Amino acid sequence: MRLFVRRWIYLTLLAGVITSTAFAQDAQLKRLSTGIEAKAWEAVGRLDIGGKGFCTGALIAPRLVLTAAHCLYDSHTKERIDHGNIQFLAGWRDGRAGAYRDVRRAVVHPDYVFDGDASSDRVRNDLALLELQRPIQNTTIVPFGTAARPRPGDSVGVVSYARDRSEAPTLQEVCKVLAQQDGVLVTSCAVDFGSSGAPIFTFHDGEAHIVSVVSAKAEVQGKGVSLGTSLGAPLALLQAELVAGAGVFQEAGPASRRIKVTDAQRGSGAKFVKP
Repeated sequence: MRLFVRRWIYLTLLAGVITSTAFAQDAQLKRLSTGIEAKAWEAVGRLDIGGKGFCTGALIAPRLVLTAAHCLYDSHTKERIDHGNIQFLAGWRDGRAGAYRDVRRAVVHPDYVFDGDASSDRVRNDLALLELQRPIQNTTIVPFGTAARPRPGDSVGVVSYARDRSEAPTLQEVCKVLAQQDGVLVTSCAVDFGSSGAPIFTFHDGEAHIVSVVSAKAEVQGKGVSLGTSLGAPLALLQAELVAGAGVFQEAGPASRRIKVTDAQRGSGAKFVKP
């Protein structure tokens, strides 16, 4: 089995703009164990990657899944993973999914570099869009809309799979936006191995909208934070790439480390980078 070492990004620049009062008590993680609890989140799913790892993804259209770009790279070969080996398990919970779909095409942000120094460039471009072989038209699996990026101090939430909670999604309904810098959203949301690509939500009028996806885990002032890219222009660019016919599998991609995500039983984990 592949073994991966966890690393951290120490955000010394952000430490100067995040005050200690920003780290208020957040809501605890809640396992969505029953159909009733998980009903509103069925469009979040586990992305199984060739039987060797997983990430989290979210449906934003019947045929489109949003996730992190690094999920599509192999850490050893430093090449793009054949997206034909990736399956989206919508609403995966305790051995069953609401829908199972293979991936037809996949596009990553053209400016994303997999093997570069830890920087805001990597995180802000860490976005991928997957086109499924067939649309998901189950009435219980409703794609999420997207929204403009939130401001520092706004409340957000995250739904994800991760190490030690790979068999059901967990919800952290209240965490905070701590800062934005160079297109990177910094939140107090709790993430761990497997959370890569997980949707970060804002909540308005009882509806959840995706404003970011989890790219990495970091530390500021001795406290864990999550990093994600803002959507907006990056997502529009990926949608345009698909319309233009991009996304066929390429044997090699930008050289880089992949933040590989899987559960402990498979002997893998996310790789978080540091300078």
